[in-house]
Amino acid sequence: MRKNIKITAAAAATAALALGLTACGTDSDPASKADGAKADTSKALVIGASPTPHADILNFVEKNLAAKKGIKLEVKEFTDYVLPNTATENGQVDVNFFQHQPYLDDFNKKNNTHLVSVATVHLEPLGVYSKKVASIAEIKPGQTIAVPNDTTNEGRALHLLADNGLIKLKAGVGTDANLGDITDKKGLSFKELEAATVPRALNDVDAAVINSNFAIGAKLNPTKDALVQEKADGNPYANIVVVKQGNEKDPRVQKLVELLHSDEVKKYIEDTYKGAIVPAFGTSS
Repeated sequence: MRKNIKITAAAAATAALALGLTACGTDSDPASKADGAKADTSKALVIGASPTPHADILNFVEKNLAAKKGIKLEVKEFTDYVLPNTATENGQVDVNFFQHQPYLDDFNKKNNTHLVSVATVHLEPLGVYSKKVASIAEIKPGQTIAVPNDTTNEGRALHLLADNGLIKLKAGVGTDANLGDITDKKGLSFKELEAATVPRALNDVDAAVINSNFAIGAKLNPTKDALVQEKADGNPYANIVVVKQGNEKDPRVQKLVELLHSDEVKKYIEDTYKGAIVPAFGTSS
């Protein structure tokens, strides 16, 4: 029977404390060691995921494919970008599925966590949305654009704006670009918000750069409502399946990856999201 549990930011303090305890461990600390090859395969694989599209995809797998592969899945939904990683680090969940590699790299660096990617699954093109203008060309000096405030998604958003002529960035600035790297704001103002809350700001700003998963959750259609979107070709922001280092060889994780890369999941993504979410299958280890 499917278990689907939603975790909200109300648990942040508890998770942060737990992360503080685990992140202080060293490589010689037994608590930091993991050996997925010895995992009890009779137990459900507990997966932390954002509600849309990650949990939706996992629930499709659990309902239609998992039993045939001899695996049980328990999906826990998280509504922010921090708790799934802290829960994976401290063992509250076995796997998480919500982020891209640049975000994971930044998170590990800042929090001394030991999380690794085992597979890529799909791409969620970032888009610019507005309820006040109908095209990028209508965004003028004096207007305000909301952007995600986490390091990688803010950089990603700024590059999207620069690619479409709304701002200019320092030459050679990478994925960690921030507002200080803008050399010409062209009269625009910016409002930095947690990625999950950006859609709710659409009524208060002139435009907003929104992750596709949060756009879909806010009843926006990325392929129709976005003024512009990122290109899929060569995009480094494919969403990944993540485990704590040492758990890559857990047979349940390997089965999950195999199912997420199946023709059935590819068809589900294409039929359900109609280009708003794009399959991007690959392995990371």
